[in-house]
Amino acid sequence: MEKHWHDACGVFGIYNHGEAANLTYLGLHSVQHRGQESAGIVVSDGRRMRSHLGMGLVHDIFDHETLAKLPGVHAIGHVRYSTSGSSELKNAQPFFVDTVHGPIAFAHNGNLVNAAELRRRLEEQGSIFQGTTDTEVIAHLYARSKEDKLIERLIDALRRVRGAYSLVMLVEKRLVAVRDPHGFRPLVLGKVKDSYVVASETCALDLIEGEFLREIEPGEMLMISSKGLESLRPFPPVEPRHCIFEHIYFARPDSVVFGQSVYNVREAFGRELAREHPVEADVVVPVPDSGIVAALGFSEESGIPFAMGLIRNHYVGRTFIEPEQSIRHFGVRLKLNGVRGVLQGRRVVVVDDSIVRGTTSQKIVKMIREAGAREVHMRISSPPTCFPCYFGIDTPTRTELIASSHSVEEINRYLTSDSLGYLSREGLRKATANGPYVYCDACFTGDYPVPREDPPGPPSC
Repeated sequence: MEKHWHDACGVFGIYNHGEAANLTYLGLHSVQHRGQESAGIVVSDGRRMRSHLGMGLVHDIFDHETLAKLPGVHAIGHVRYSTSGSSELKNAQPFFVDTVHGPIAFAHNGNLVNAAELRRRLEEQGSIFQGTTDTEVIAHLYARSKEDKLIERLIDALRRVRGAYSLVMLVEKRLVAVRDPHGFRPLVLGKVKDSYVVASETCALDLIEGEFLREIEPGEMLMISSKGLESLRPFPPVEPRHCIFEHIYFARPDSVVFGQSVYNVREAFGRELAREHPVEADVVVPVPDSGIVAALGFSEESGIPFAMGLIRNHYVGRTFIEPEQSIRHFGVRLKLNGVRGVLQGRRVVVVDDSIVRGTTSQKIVKMIREAGAREVHMRISSPPTCFPCYFGIDTPTRTELIASSHSVEEINRYLTSDSLGYLSREGLRKATANGPYVYCDACFTGDYPVPREDPPGPPSC
């Protein structure tokens, strides 16, 4: 199974709640889709900070016993997707350090475009790094700051970094949340009774019966303490450029991201796709789970019935034992299987959110044909992805992205589909037109809002 897009991380934080660790555990469950390789929680009782981190899913790392060892009224948590070669406990977050200014923990979603250069300079000045994450660079910059106050040290550190960051930080008696000036990655503010909550997505607030207050705005630094909320704008203003792939793929459909319902936006993508690429067919089938809502929109706009013609196995881990005797398309079949009763003898429209290298899409087309489909028409609810992302998404290199070097017709022939249609950039903009922001679509255009300074590489969150 080819690697799909992976968002680097999800974050959660809560201030002044008697069950801070337990609610953080639940919040991390809600953002588990944003990272499945490691998770951690750091708590504070106002005097002492404690942490527990581990490799794997949230429910594998935390149980009643571990959570009981995390007493405190303030907490932050993190789930992480790490890239090849960096799936190690030393890179798990929150990143918790003791500094001359006192203990502090960082939970970071995003990717810095100048992290490697900053790291090199810090090492030349004597800094010693434990892992390979961008977050550790921010921690070193904070620890070396000459400023007197916590907020001034954080501002001093963040003014030196460039790129994407939605950060939640915890000290003994304060919680700080901040988004980069472009606001690439989401971060929201909510409340549970008298306790403030911050999270990557609103679905985390729903689980704990929290109230959504607002987004933490691009370039905003929010200090939460016994005095309440203090909002600062310490960075020069720039035009917000939110990541369009949050709406296409990453965020959960039940979240509100960048001022819009993710479900409604994905449904609009499907409607626009049906208008742009109509086809005579008998059934609309999504590639689960990311293609479901767009497929519903396509079905409603086109009048072609919707059916779950592909069933996903939700219990597939990252590794599995392959049979000695070769089974065609084994990796894909382990995750997806065609429903012959839906597909046999029919003209099928298959809706997916994107195509990466094309190898999985090709195997899905073959699987559907083997289940008896007469025709297979691929429809993609985003434009062709031609460029890698440097702002918190693990994407292949440009040479690995099939759309960077092949036309739509060439990709169609490679997939062996009867037709292929991508949503246009104009259709994408039309579907998100009700939102208040301009989106970053550099993965389609190569127009990066923040130029990359470091040599190309995967996000390290």
